[in-house]
Amino acid sequence: MKVIICGAGQVGWQIARHLSGERNDVTVVDSNPDLVRRATDTLDVQGIAGFASYPDVLEKAGARDADMIIAATYSDEVNMVTCQVAHSVFAIPRKVARLRAQSYLTAIYSDLYRRDHMPIDVVISPEKEVAEAAQQRLEAPAAFDTERFLDGGAHLLGLTIEADCPIVNTPLRQLSDLFSTLRAVVVGIRRDGTLFAPEPRDQIFAGDSCYIISHKDDIHRTLEIFGKSQKKQERVVIIGGGNVGLAVASALEKRTDRIRAKVIERDRPRAERAADALERTIVLHGDGLDAALLTEAGIERADAVLCVTADDKTNMLAAVRAKAAGCPYAIALVNDPTLIPLMEPLGVDAFINPRATTVSSILRHIRHGRVRSVYSIGDAEAEVIEAEVLSTSSLAGKQIREIDFPEGVLVGAVCKDDKVVKLTGELRIEDGDRVVIFALSKDVAQVEKLLQVSIDFF
Repeated sequence: MKVIICGAGQVGWQIARHLSGERNDVTVVDSNPDLVRRATDTLDVQGIAGFASYPDVLEKAGARDADMIIAATYSDEVNMVTCQVAHSVFAIPRKVARLRAQSYLTAIYSDLYRRDHMPIDVVISPEKEVAEAAQQRLEAPAAFDTERFLDGGAHLLGLTIEADCPIVNTPLRQLSDLFSTLRAVVVGIRRDGTLFAPEPRDQIFAGDSCYIISHKDDIHRTLEIFGKSQKKQERVVIIGGGNVGLAVASALEKRTDRIRAKVIERDRPRAERAADALERTIVLHGDGLDAALLTEAGIERADAVLCVTADDKTNMLAAVRAKAAGCPYAIALVNDPTLIPLMEPLGVDAFINPRATTVSSILRHIRHGRVRSVYSIGDAEAEVIEAEVLSTSSLAGKQIREIDFPEGVLVGAVCKDDKVVKLTGELRIEDGDRVVIFALSKDVAQVEKLLQVSIDFF
């Protein structure tokens, strides 16, 4: 597949890394020659320095025979014009644009993206993706990472294993004997900084970070087995009243199980805008690092603090200060992946990486075959892929134990006739089943091959 990626920033570079690693023909376009050079020096891609919306620049990038264009520059307007040029001049069949401004995303204006207006096939909103991720973190406070699959029937849980975990030093194969009815599978373990797909003989040790896919009805039990308690969130303090903080507060107001939220915003116009938009949420104007203001917001009585300002270091420090003031659970928005290893030493319970959420959202729309969802783990170390099994797939008609999966691949869940079933080695995968597969990045291409996909997925 020939893909043009416009924008060589964090998101563009990561998408290029994924696609080039799977032997796609990738060209990266950016107005910053240094970013283009970084991409061509570190990835197997071609690079063009220039403005992505210029027709001559796209022509140099090979737009005449491109299968897809992904517009992920820092400018919404450039991304929109790039898609328009890609459609009108070069007839590129698939166009994906990242748009940040909420005005462009309002449902009543969705007609704007019709083929005869502004032809964009997929619109990705980083703020919307991050807000949804934040809500999921709040719903599963015992997990440092979480994502839903199979229409919510299965959940991915990232859990840090403590010394008092009941199953520490227990081989994974014994879990099915100890908990015969448990519908949960350990699909990934990070140990000493390395992520791997465990084998049945592997044990879980204190300090491991485990990725578990659990049936929605077994989440509470799974958490208990892995030494975690699930406390209902009733009071939340949100530091940062921008698009993300406002979206989360609005969602909390709409929930049937009432959650009391307070928002702290340093910028007065933004704080006033949030106060006007929210009905039952108190908005405080001030610095989220101010201990007195945190006390006024009732941080010591809060069940969680969500730090979602535009500055990573502010988010981390605000989370640390809130924890020091008595808040038991802190979530920080962190753009820079090099800061993530500092989360645990600082006592920050969970983080949200906007780049990872945006990359996951884009990959969901560009994967081959009948892929319904993709979630990127860590710094693009692995993916969790939800896909429908085709009759032509080499998976169809085989028992799970009969399938020759690569070493870094595990099946985490299977849905038959809209029902998530318990995994066993004897379970037979049939045409039309939906599967959730964990795959290390190096094995993603092999997973797509197993799903028997081709370039004509459009």
